[in-house]
Amino acid sequence: MAATTVGQSSPQTGAHAVVKDAVDPARRPDVLLRVRREEGQEMSAWWMIGAFFGVSAAVIVLLSFVPGGA
Repeated sequence: MAATTVGQSSPQTGAHAVVKDAVDPARRPDVLLRVRREEGQEMSAWWMIGAFFGVSAAVIVLLSFVPGGA
């Protein structure tokens, strides 16, 4: 049985629905702390390396207060 398109100028496909309901990934509500930056304004990788060492040092210092440690 053929589908009829009454009241539509062209047949609707699944792609039309996807494009109509598309959401900008940077604006999704389930993504926290995401920042859109201009081209060339990306955060330096050194910030992540520094954060890794900072968190590691904090964990080591906090674990030194646990009794019964070496």
